[in-house]
Amino acid sequence: MSAVSTYFEVTKPKIWVLLVFTALGGLIVASGRNIPWFTTVLMLVAVTLGSAGSNTLTNYIDRDIDAVMNRTRLRPLPTQRIQPASHALYFGIALCALSLVLAALINPLCLILMFLGIFDNVVIYSRLLKRRNPANIILGSFSGGMPVLIGYAAVANSISILALFMAALVVVWTPIHIWSLALHSKEDYSKVNVPMLPVVVGEKTSVRIIALATILMVVFSFLAPAFAPLGPLYIYSALALGIIVLALSFWLFIKPTQEVSWIVFKASSPYLGLIFLVLILDVLLYPLAK
Repeated sequence: MSAVSTYFEVTKPKIWVLLVFTALGGLIVASGRNIPWFTTVLMLVAVTLGSAGSNTLTNYIDRDIDAVMNRTRLRPLPTQRIQPASHALYFGIALCALSLVLAALINPLCLILMFLGIFDNVVIYSRLLKRRNPANIILGSFSGGMPVLIGYAAVANSISILALFMAALVVVWTPIHIWSLALHSKEDYSKVNVPMLPVVVGEKTSVRIIALATILMVVFSFLAPAFAPLGPLYIYSALALGIIVLALSFWLFIKPTQEVSWIVFKASSPYLGLIFLVLILDVLLYPLAK
């Protein structure tokens, strides 16, 4: 495996691709069909670098426990494919620094939001809370909503209530995504003493909380039309997708097994991606509804 692919892997591309897509959703909601292409490219590159850099730094921070957990032991740092590990640290810092420079070129609000997103993910979540407090991913999830706000602010240079609800959808989605994974990999997290929700409160309480969070997430998906008269594509798609994730959550509630929790985890990313896809398409297809 080449060095390029190894350094690409350490950025956790599956995570940042989804976050960058939500940023695009925020931008298009703000711009409609009048997409400012230069600003769009600048914003997408900035969010990509910020997300990739943050993920690289969290991989560096977690390199010791990643080496012990079965799920993460083959990552670049535990396998010493990046050696010394400090190279990943410098790489992550460089990516984050460049993202802040690009965000500043867009506007000061984007710079502030980018900094808050990086700080929340790297310092608040990964460095301070992940190994100490079961509320780790709740407070750490705020970074997940920042790309949406950055995308919106790149065009509007402000944050609307609609943008906040779009970001809140991602913020609520994040714990569901992580808790489902933690339920599946409970033994791994127990082995490294990371107090994820299923490790601390057990399976029964965890699936109840996941179910409640899923209901809240679906509610947030329907609050967007209350602040912007979206067209039928978004409304009906959000309804269908909401029914699917609620059904999966109910399935996990009555059958909290590793297999079901893995299905819920794997389905959560397509749900978020599809919600933002139909939001983008709705804004572009039904501009008169805005």
